[in-house]
Amino acid sequence: MLSALTIAAEGGKSDKAKPLRGVEGGVFEIALRHGGDAFRVIYAVKIGADIWVIHAFHKKSKSGIKTPQTEVDLTCERLKRLNEALQ
Repeated sequence: MLSALTIAAEGGKSDKAKPLRGVEGGVFEIALRHGGDAFRVIYAVKIGADIWVIHAFHKKSKSGIKTPQTEVDLTCERLKRLNEALQ
């Protein structure tokens, strides 16, 4: 996870990062497996010159690989509040 965020901080994109569906404008998701569990980190790269980790969670759903809509909604709300706070 840290290596993928380091690559983003240096201006690149890790092979583990993909654009988050349903969210526009430079928001990426890193999905990793560890010990049989799935973990996700969602970050934004186009807020000034900074990288902002918006959300991180332990994915518990066993029904598929898709990010749960509740997590996407929470990400959108946090991104909106972050943009408002930075203006």
